[in-house]
Amino acid sequence: MVELSDGAAVATPRSTNAAAADARAAVHALTRASRILERSLPQLSLADFRVLSAVAEGEARASRLAQRLALGKPAISSTVESLVRRGMLRREAHGSDQRAIDLVLTEEGESARADAESALAAVVVELASGTDDPDATLAALANLGSAIEMRQASVAAGYRATAVPSPSPDARVAQEAGRR
Repeated sequence: MVELSDGAAVATPRSTNAAAADARAAVHALTRASRILERSLPQLSLADFRVLSAVAEGEARASRLAQRLALGKPAISSTVESLVRRGMLRREAHGSDQRAIDLVLTEEGESARADAESALAAVVVELASGTDDPDATLAALANLGSAIEMRQASVAAGYRATAVPSPSPDARVAQEAGRR
């Protein structure tokens, strides 16, 4: 806050250098936190947890999982295969399209996912408790999660828009006219 000569207080943005320094510090903190979280799961990797969580939330197709989780199809395929071999996921034919395969969480998979989520949440609470304002830190991290989901949806939508461009109605009319 800066006080003006008339006594009014006006919020001023932080300096660009301070914000950049905080962003770099946040990158390193998130990287270290990711490693701490990964090590807290004896049975699953974070990739396993992310896949199980997405399937539990209703994402049944591997191709959609790859988009949602920002992973390549080979990475999703190997993670899914590992989870199927360990009995945490199973593949089922899609009801209306026999060519499509849906991923389904098994009881063992749901149990492993729930246990992992509890363990990860405990670590996050422990880490947040070391900050000046643990509640604000947890709220900021939850808000960051929402921002990540919005970014991924935007990236996926942009990818779909550039991957298969759809001509406008006017362009289709012009194309048809050109074929005649």
